[in-house]
Amino acid sequence: MNMQEARKKARELVEQMTVEERISQLRYDSPAIERLGIHEYNWWNEASHGVARSGMATVFPHAIALAATFDPELIGEVGEAVSTEARAKYNKSVEWGDRDIYKGLTYWTPNINIFRDPRWGRGQETYGEDPFLTAQMGMRYIRGIQGDGEFLKASACSKHFAVHSGPEPSRHTFDAVVSKHDLWETYLPAFEWTVREAKVSGVMGAYNRLYGYPCCAMPLIRDVLRDEWGFEGYFVSDCGAINDIYANHKFSASLPEAAAAALKAGCNLNCGEAYRHLVEAWEEDLVTEEDITEAAVQLYTIRVLLGEFEENRPYADIPFSKLDCREHRELNLKAAREAMVLLKNDGILPLDRETTGTIAVIGPNAMNQIALEGNYNGMASEYINPADGFRRVFTKARIRAAKGCNIWNERLCSWAGFENMRSEGVAYAKEADTVVLCLGLDCTIEGEENGSRNEFFDDGDKRTLRLPDTQMKLAEEICASCKDVIVLLMAGSAIDLGDYVTEHARAIVCAWYPGALGGLAAAELMAGVYSPSGRLPVTFYHDGDPMPAFTDYDMKGRTYRYLETAPRYPFGYGLSYTSFAYSDARLEGEDDNTYRLSVTVSNEGGMKSMEKAQVYARYTDSRTVTPNFQLCGLKAVELEPGESRRVVFDIPKYWVSAVLEDGTRAAPDGELAFYTGGSQPDERSLELTGRACRKVVIR
Repeated sequence: MNMQEARKKARELVEQMTVEERISQLRYDSPAIERLGIHEYNWWNEASHGVARSGMATVFPHAIALAATFDPELIGEVGEAVSTEARAKYNKSVEWGDRDIYKGLTYWTPNINIFRDPRWGRGQETYGEDPFLTAQMGMRYIRGIQGDGEFLKASACSKHFAVHSGPEPSRHTFDAVVSKHDLWETYLPAFEWTVREAKVSGVMGAYNRLYGYPCCAMPLIRDVLRDEWGFEGYFVSDCGAINDIYANHKFSASLPEAAAAALKAGCNLNCGEAYRHLVEAWEEDLVTEEDITEAAVQLYTIRVLLGEFEENRPYADIPFSKLDCREHRELNLKAAREAMVLLKNDGILPLDRETTGTIAVIGPNAMNQIALEGNYNGMASEYINPADGFRRVFTKARIRAAKGCNIWNERLCSWAGFENMRSEGVAYAKEADTVVLCLGLDCTIEGEENGSRNEFFDDGDKRTLRLPDTQMKLAEEICASCKDVIVLLMAGSAIDLGDYVTEHARAIVCAWYPGALGGLAAAELMAGVYSPSGRLPVTFYHDGDPMPAFTDYDMKGRTYRYLETAPRYPFGYGLSYTSFAYSDARLEGEDDNTYRLSVTVSNEGGMKSMEKAQVYARYTDSRTVTPNFQLCGLKAVELEPGESRRVVFDIPKYWVSAVLEDGTRAAPDGELAFYTGGSQPDERSLELTGRACRKVVIR
């Protein structure tokens, strides 16, 4: 069914409703209209990395971890698995007449905001700091969710339109002010590509203001999203955002005025209660019947495209047995493996499963289930934490596990002055041959407006890039006492371990929030079951380096694209157990919209491995402001030892154009060159990898 047919059917349904009934359908918890045979429908559902908040489902690695795979095709497969489980759940919910929240097919995912500041607690929900990577991952995930059949398999939603990335404590009052250059070069591209190319069926507005307008009542909804990009889906407010228009932004004098401002700007659906006041707004002539009707038609078009009103409901044959099934578990493990980023390895990894004696798995995340999940998650039928993962993989070794300390609170308990367990953690470590130090964060402190406030965290945001003191004390004592220490870092953002731990740890693995099977994937990596191939989707900075104010949305000094200092670990970086060579890079041709670049990638090591081949553009002698480098090509390539393959990249010229001060795009002046390799072509990556990228000058 095409959009025109769906819209026609939607209009026929809406025109049978009274105005009051149409208004009732503009709320996320839309009531039934029994006289028309229309069931209630709750629009609110989540699936950031698996079907969330509604019971059992495959819990995939969190979005930031999926981004670290640098493998868009894999993310598409994850999206397909998620929508299969979504339909399986929906089919049973409909069968039992359960139409409650989190039971529908409209998923408010993916979060394609740019992770511009490492302190942002919700950055874990994003695909990182780069607009190209975010667009590629977002498009593939959306296509996997929505499918390519006659009906939508499920509905995806790009959020939060348009400039939104913290701080969490002020998100309901904050006014984001950005240059036109940064708006169009950094903040809007992922939205544009998910609308134009992936045909996303929903877009969610942000809480904050942009240029003084609340994001759910701003001109960009019609002027850019609808008129310029041709968006045909529905627009929904973030939850409570329309109430913010009145209560927090003081943009309107009353709730009916706030509801009217959002509706007339193009916000079709309200997550919250504010649209209950649309009846008053209509009676006071703040909105017209046509405004109400058009919003209802927009929403019913999506419900028609989902097949809700078909006699034979599409995808009804997907069985409940697909939930957390074997093939999805295998895909989950594959995703967790590809998400692991090896940051340091002096040769200690991989460990020998035959000869390794005692392994001490120590730290607050050694046995922490919620550190596998992140946030916006479902519930898996089985979780494998790091300690259990080592027990499964290193079957001949003696595995000792201990918490050692809390995530942030120094006091583990308060019995008769007994406060911490650091001595126990150090004791286990000193008696082991190898120590795996499981450090990091979890969703109790890092996340969305979660109320956690202490010296390290502010309502979900980080105040510092260092780990909390209790973890740093444990790490430093173990590094001072033990020789063979490996750090397994689990968090949704960039963490700085400090100079001492970074220097003394023999290996460092960043696992993010790796999903239900993350502990198994981490243990397998350390055993050499597979070679790591993950890459950093964000820059890892040195804590204490000068950073722009959190509230400053100017990109100067932010992310690898405009960074002015050397990072601890750069965007695009990650080590392997083998070595890859790039040769004979050349431009194969171009047309009006695309450059075609090719390069030969060779596995020169002794282990089969995935390689994440990357292409970056760089401009020199340009009179316009351009990034240090701009990622513009990605390919995941698996090669046997000694195998070579010619890899071709089709690079849209959009991503290598220069954005002018007024936000328009133009062909860059000066020299344009492409660099291809396993990392970005910056000095820090060269220092860490010893591998230079291949340069191709275009002009």
